[in-house]
Amino acid sequence: MGSDRPHDSLQIEVTMVKNDRWIKEMAKKGMIEPFNENQKREGVISYGVSSYGYDMRIGEEFKIFTNINSTVVDPKKFDQKSFVNYGGNVCIIPPNSFALASSEEYFRIPRDVMVICLGKSTYARCGIVVNVTPLEPEWEGHVTIEISNTTPLPAKIYAHEGIAQLIFLEAAEICEISYKDKAGKYQSQRGITLPRL
Repeated sequence: MGSDRPHDSLQIEVTMVKNDRWIKEMAKKGMIEPFNENQKREGVISYGVSSYGYDMRIGEEFKIFTNINSTVVDPKKFDQKSFVNYGGNVCIIPPNSFALASSEEYFRIPRDVMVICLGKSTYARCGIVVNVTPLEPEWEGHVTIEISNTTPLPAKIYAHEGIAQLIFLEAAEICEISYKDKAGKYQSQRGITLPRL
């Protein structure tokens, strides 16, 4: 007896999480520069290739938000007086505060891939939340990293060490319009990039 259910004839398309072999191969083609193959290091917050991802490092330049100038944070008209610049191997983010930083790595995302970023558990367990919006197909640049210290205590961030893991998702089909095609406003960004309209 046949079925009249409409989903019987539908094809299921699968998105695949890419593994360490694929990441290494794509890094050789310029997807991640500089690239670190080994992940575990003594006394360092890990970075490099994992089984199904890549742990990126954070650079040594930071923009720490401050209220000393009594400015308003407006994403449509961002005032650079909202933060103080800091450079060094260790950045202290004040309690209940926020900072911007940049990845040390420069990324070139393939057209059939979307990248999701998650903060490392070492920082998450200390009340430090790392946020990065998805890296879209054919986007390239340094990743601007948003760091929130949700604790009532100052928090240390270690430059040149791991900050977040990237997970590469291969689409079932190539997109019609990539980030590069639409000339996205954050294409080819270098260093910390502030909000753009």
